[in-house]
Amino acid sequence: MEPLYIRVDPADNVAIIVNPEGVAAGAEFPNGFVSSEAVPQSHKIALAPIGVGDPVVRYGQVIGHATRDLAAGSWVREDCLDLPIPPALADLLLATSPPPAASPLPGYTFDGYRNADGTAATKNILGITTTVQCVAPTVDYAVRKIKAEILPRYPNVDDVVAVTHSYGCGVAIDAPGAAVPIRTIRNLALHPNFGADTLVVSLGCEKLQPVRLTLPGLQMADQVIRLQDNLGFAATVARLCEAAEKRLRVLNERRRVPCPASDLVVGVQCGGSDAFSGVTCNPAVGFAADLLVRAGATVMFSEVTEVRDAVHLLTPRCATPDVARALIREMAWYDDYLALGRADRSANPTPGNKRGGLSNVVEKALGSVAKSGTSALRQVTTHGEVPTERGLIFAATPASDFICGTQQLAAHMNMHVFTTGEGTPYGLAMVPVIKISSKTTLAEKWPDLIDLDAGRIATGHATIESVGWELFHLIRDVASGRKKTWADHWGLHNYLSPFNPGPVT
Repeated sequence: MEPLYIRVDPADNVAIIVNPEGVAAGAEFPNGFVSSEAVPQSHKIALAPIGVGDPVVRYGQVIGHATRDLAAGSWVREDCLDLPIPPALADLLLATSPPPAASPLPGYTFDGYRNADGTAATKNILGITTTVQCVAPTVDYAVRKIKAEILPRYPNVDDVVAVTHSYGCGVAIDAPGAAVPIRTIRNLALHPNFGADTLVVSLGCEKLQPVRLTLPGLQMADQVIRLQDNLGFAATVARLCEAAEKRLRVLNERRRVPCPASDLVVGVQCGGSDAFSGVTCNPAVGFAADLLVRAGATVMFSEVTEVRDAVHLLTPRCATPDVARALIREMAWYDDYLALGRADRSANPTPGNKRGGLSNVVEKALGSVAKSGTSALRQVTTHGEVPTERGLIFAATPASDFICGTQQLAAHMNMHVFTTGEGTPYGLAMVPVIKISSKTTLAEKWPDLIDLDAGRIATGHATIESVGWELFHLIRDVASGRKKTWADHWGLHNYLSPFNPGPVT
């Protein structure tokens, strides 16, 4: 393969190396440009001389300032850059250029399960929600028993999933921050893939009493099981199995029916990102997001710290000034939250991000927001909240993969799209997770973990548009149960991790 780099914007003075083996010093590119030192794959090469203090530009945006003189053709490493000041929230443009609505894409459907509340499910699952970590081992034991002994009698039910978590007691339950995990657990319990209903298992003495979840039907004696009301472990498990079988009978009567694409709620997220993420998989996801919005669906992107340094590109796209103000509100809240921990957004990039060529959080954020596509931003929801609008949504979450996934589940996504450059076997039991690689080398290394290879875009074997359409159709096939993701094939499902910004006592 001849030396190849990708320059995103004409204003960029750096590009990333495409070649899997990197390029050697003296390597000549097809345009005659020559590298002055060896540069690894996905890392940045200086396209022109950059002096001390000069801006380093990628995506047409300043990602840092040079800490030393950089010759043309040199490797631009993390230690060559000073982090720029983040966009000032008070100075952002508010809904000054919302994109006009694109032409609709009518007629697209998927086969889902219709719920009584009007939502649609992509899986048919018995959900068992816990109010406190103390009961998690008992519930996990019961779930294993239900799956082995009872579930086989109900072939139309896909799974039994326990909503276990680390919350519920030893916390300041009335502190303002407690509203986030309580709302999250409540909305997880009412997830569309549970049929918008659930069993609840309580210990009995915990701070998060079931009544705080304000779930419909909690007055029913067989919907809440309190372990401290039962005589011993075996009796508790038997009661759980009895209640589960009653719910399984109801779920087993459900059948997939044609549902409009507008019933899809697709959460998009990235993890183990690299410098290719912002030019291959994330733009392809953004293209598919635009298609979904045109088809009437809801697409939510998240990860506050991976939006913060690109928020100036999003507030002008908001449908109204109020939506833009809500986006700023969530950015400001998280700035304050990090400051309380004596941290800031510079703590976000991981060693793997840096190994993959991402120098700092600014570069990471500019690539991350590509997942949002080009549609107008219709609504901003806070942590664990369910959107009330369709279209493009910003659902505030931390950037942590497991917490973001949990919070997007609480926002009632029924499909998940996860992009990765360095690779992760991440998955969720409650919804299908489609994993997309940023480079072909990862897809070739992990052929039984990656569902879609977007690395073909970097080498010219595919386009952002073609991979975006491929993803659009894959989402519908997976949502319909016609195709299974690798995570579901292997049963790779991460533990739920609700966000708790409140004090722990």
